Amino acid sequence: MSHPQAHLVDDDEAIRDALSWLLDSRGIANCTYYSAEDFLARWTPALSGCIVLDMRMTGMTGLDCFEQLQARQSSLPVIFLTGHGDVPLAVSALKKGAFDFFEKPLNDNDLATRINEAIALNGCQREQSASQNSLKRRLDSLTNRERQIMDLVLLGKLNKIIADELNISMRTVEVHRANLFEKMQVKTAVELANLLKAAR
Repeated sequence: MSHPQAHLVDDDEAIRDALSWLLDSRGIANCTYYSAEDFLARWTPALSGCIVLDMRMTGMTGLDCFEQLQARQSSLPVIFLTGHGDVPLAVSALKKGAFDFFEKPLNDNDLATRINEAIALNGCQREQSASQNSLKRRLDSLTNRERQIMDLVLLGKLNKIIADELNISMRTVEVHRANLFEKMQVKTAVELANLLKAAR
């Protein structure tokens, strides 16, 4: 995964330079792109941080770029920069999932604050996604028998009851239960329940 930064997409070189200078002065890592096409050509799912996207550019518009990113299931929060006439478009983009929009001329401090918040949000989303993927891998590693035992353990049933219900020895239940806990990286049934509850 790339290190988090603000991806600045604007076809106006002077605005790109001004935005980059502003973020440099606030200690916010950033990278510039001269068009929506340039950004999409360099986009990968590994990019992290947020996108600051001009609404109106020559060639592909910011809105078209945003829709392409959504089609690619990009998780990067998008902040639109708009001229006065584009505010209704920006409001429409918010309804479609954009993070925020700023009308030009914009307030430097407000923009820098929102960029930081967008980068932080993306970091949290990526952590949550990584945690869910890790849990899915652990669940996928369970055998059918271990899954059966997990379901009964989560119902609070003791080993003896589980053995009776599955018609296996208590020792077999103990072995499967130990394997289950090891694969799920928990020590108790309560930990297991909490892990699965948090994932939901």
